[in-house]
Amino acid sequence: MYIEKINSPADIKALSVIELTALASEIRSGLMNRLSKRGGHFGPNFGFVEATIALHYVFDSPKDKIVYDVSHQSYTHKMLTGRKNAFLFDEHFGDVSGYTNPEESQHDFFNVGHTSTAVSLACGLAKGRDLKGDRENVIAVIGDGSLSGGEALEGLDFAAELASNFIIVVNDNDMSIAENHGGLYQNLKALRESNGTCPCNLFKAMGLDYLYVPEGNDIAALIDAFSKVKDCDHPIVVHINTLKGKGYAPAEENKESWHWCMPFDEKTGKSRYNGSGESYDSLTCDYLLKKMKADEKVVAVVAAVPTNIGFTEDKRKEAGKQFIDVGIAEEHAVAMVSGIARNGGKPVFSTHSSFFQRTYDQISQDLCINGNAATLLVNTASVYGMNDVTHLGIFDIPMLSNIPNLVYLAPTNCEEYFAMLDWSIEQDQFPVAVRIPCNGVIHTNEPVDTDYSKLNQYQMTQQGREIAILALGDFYQIGEALAKLIAERTGIEPTLINPRYITGIDTEMLEALKKDHAKVITLEDGILDGGFGEKIARFYGPADMKVYNYGLKKAFIDRYSVEEILRENHLTPEQIVQDVL
Repeated sequence: MYIEKINSPADIKALSVIELTALASEIRSGLMNRLSKRGGHFGPNFGFVEATIALHYVFDSPKDKIVYDVSHQSYTHKMLTGRKNAFLFDEHFGDVSGYTNPEESQHDFFNVGHTSTAVSLACGLAKGRDLKGDRENVIAVIGDGSLSGGEALEGLDFAAELASNFIIVVNDNDMSIAENHGGLYQNLKALRESNGTCPCNLFKAMGLDYLYVPEGNDIAALIDAFSKVKDCDHPIVVHINTLKGKGYAPAEENKESWHWCMPFDEKTGKSRYNGSGESYDSLTCDYLLKKMKADEKVVAVVAAVPTNIGFTEDKRKEAGKQFIDVGIAEEHAVAMVSGIARNGGKPVFSTHSSFFQRTYDQISQDLCINGNAATLLVNTASVYGMNDVTHLGIFDIPMLSNIPNLVYLAPTNCEEYFAMLDWSIEQDQFPVAVRIPCNGVIHTNEPVDTDYSKLNQYQMTQQGREIAILALGDFYQIGEALAKLIAERTGIEPTLINPRYITGIDTEMLEALKKDHAKVITLEDGILDGGFGEKIARFYGPADMKVYNYGLKKAFIDRYSVEEILRENHLTPEQIVQDVL
């Protein structure tokens, strides 16, 4: 085997093309070993094996600097830069993250998990090089639909002004996570079909030189192309046409499903994950489809992650024009739904919590200042959500709850979630965001409110004394367990409150608690700094009330265990009881 002898990129430079091709096969076996057992980004990595080998064969990393957009196509890069054991041997799976990480290797320059960033980051490396008078190559690798992101276009627009060595590898597999969306992909298609000779050329229009490689999985052709642009004295785009999921038939045939995978059986392709029962993605999709059929003004909007609310390919076709995928362009999505709402539509935009971070300006300026009644569904906004450092969903409460005019709602169960969603779609007074529950589909037999227009009215679900528990959203169930434990330990039945509104405080209820309560406990599924609990503590600042805020420390946490994080932050009922009593 060749892979066993590869400890750095220098080790592949003496290999022939035939040997490099054999190495590519061995690398795919390593990828298969990890992905079939651990899960991860399958299609992007299988499709970029040959290109990564060719990049490291021609360029001299880490002196020459390669920046991977999203970096979910960087697994082969990791295998060639001293981290192969994390793919070949099960006991080393935990040695690496799913993205480039400077703490792992000198060959990684950024910890990157969000898309459309590589060109801008690499522009910075190139400018830093030029300021120092150095001469290394700087290469940005971008693909999987990332060109539709605004930052990618801003980076391309600036790149020509560098007037020095700068290489942009466009990994064009004619896919994003699902299908590509946007007019620029029509141009990529025309360039592919014309072998790069189409007179309309997005990259040349931006002042960039251009080279097309039709066989993006051919090592010899890639080595030849990269050799031509190495040490160039101006910015150039190398446009390569690759096959997403190459080397595994199920992934080649169903590119969307195999963009990312759970552990699976290699022979059958069937997932090892036996998740059954209800999920909020499919429930939300079914609800919205029913809503669309009853009202042609309802429209669902996503930004390249249609299945975050269950819109698989068949569901997208069923929705027709009432479903919009804007590509990787969250900022555009928020501004657009503001416009849809202003002109009489009923838009619902959903994406993941960490992706909403990009839209702060649009939510504030385009949506909330204008007061348009669009609905934002904030997904995986929870300690129970995605757990790698670039996709944390725990920062949304401070970010969104302090924007004026926005109503941010935190449901505690399935029935409350859909009641809030339905109210939001039908009302025309407020921009509304709703946290999609992330701790499982929990049902209630208790009636839930259907009208949330009287803002900031908390719901007291259990009347008690001495101690009041304000348990927000996903942490309401922790609040229930805590209330039961306090009663068992003390004989005192505490008050339990479902705040529902993240964006405001119920001054009347909080004032009333002063009469027969001495302690207030707040529980929130997010960081404490700037969050919900601090609002409650500020209200009680001049009073004698003792306030205990429970949530997460402000920190970038990576690949964590939920149980461990809850214990570290004293978020188990047993720990809270000990603290308070």
